[in-house]
Amino acid sequence: MNKWTELFLGLILLLGIILVAWFSSVNDWTLFGKSFDFLHPAWILLKGAIFWFVFFVGLLLIILGINDLKD
Repeated sequence: MNKWTELFLGLILLLGIILVAWFSSVNDWTLFGKSFDFLHPAWILLKGAIFWFVFFVGLLLIILGINDLKD
């Protein structure tokens, strides 16, 4: 694919998902009593990803420190 096409398509997808998340949280998107709020689960997933990233960076630093103690 052309680099400008990829950039433009990525921008459209990113803007589209941001708008869908915002509209679903502002408006009441319900179907058969089930809420379709996409922003709240995305925020929970992001917080979980940040937690696990920090956890594994700490684990990596401990393993590297133990490895340096052996030398």
